[in-house]
Amino acid sequence: MDVVLTDLDGVVYRGRNAIPHAVESLTRASLGARVGYITNNASRRPVDVAEHLEAFGLEVAADDVVTSSQAGVRLLSTLVPAGSTVLVTGGLGLTSIVEEAGFTVTNSAEDSPAAVIQGFSPDLGWKELAEASFALADPDVPWVATNMDWSIPVERGIAPGNGTLVSAVHQAVGRMPVVAGKPERPIFDAALARFGGAHPLFIGDRLDTDIKGANDAGIPSVLVLTGIDQAKQVLAADPKSRPTFILGDLRGLSTPYPVTVRREDEDGTRYVTVGDSTVAMRGHVVRVLDDGDDLDRLRAGATIIWESGLAIYGLDVDPKLYGGE
Repeated sequence: MDVVLTDLDGVVYRGRNAIPHAVESLTRASLGARVGYITNNASRRPVDVAEHLEAFGLEVAADDVVTSSQAGVRLLSTLVPAGSTVLVTGGLGLTSIVEEAGFTVTNSAEDSPAAVIQGFSPDLGWKELAEASFALADPDVPWVATNMDWSIPVERGIAPGNGTLVSAVHQAVGRMPVVAGKPERPIFDAALARFGGAHPLFIGDRLDTDIKGANDAGIPSVLVLTGIDQAKQVLAADPKSRPTFILGDLRGLSTPYPVTVRREDEDGTRYVTVGDSTVAMRGHVVRVLDDGDDLDRLRAGATIIWESGLAIYGLDVDPKLYGGE
């Protein structure tokens, strides 16, 4: 891989703390590949994200960061002429990017904006959402959302994300925006255009945004189990959300990935072995035969379930595969 693209929250850090092994692993990866950081967070400028990562010990410049604001403005430029007046519903992390792209920023529908672009800001209120709704009453005015994340992790817990604010405008205007952030393609296209490379790899911790988005963009994907999704979600992943690789933490970036061995008995029982872990499946019953390593057991179990073509809710799955009893 010559380009490593990575999500942030759940992969590099969690709250105020770096995730164990993430900083040293990404530093090691940067010796042989370009490392780029991708975030759906539209409230922060790339320079702010870079400074945050540098505080953990990573060497990061603003140009190493692709935000959903940047992807959104790149998308916006395909919808309206250069220099157009654009109503921005968001904070500095979005407004600054729109201005840098040469658009004229307004916060009032009375200025007859050519388009509306919406991103998250904790300071957004009814007045700002109403102005967006007034502008979007004209069906010919394009509407771009930086992302549709329904929730965001904050210091005190989980809070409503940009998707909830976009939904408020949607309820008023009766239509949906085009979306730039994960899992949609524009943010991945923006990253590939920025970093180049012939063999990219994307790392994330969420199947529904990170992995699905990478798969849709044709980029090999890594699910790292340091964030949101864990074994249960992996086993139940739909075909569009299945990662190419599964890692326990980012140390796995620099270690050989284990070979998957498959075989089948005459009675139709299938076996998948990864490392010292073997999982068998006959009919709808999935059982662990050789425990081995927790991670290899999950890899084997996921492979045999995914390749069965059967829905997870119709299977009798050994609880050892997901930490149950």
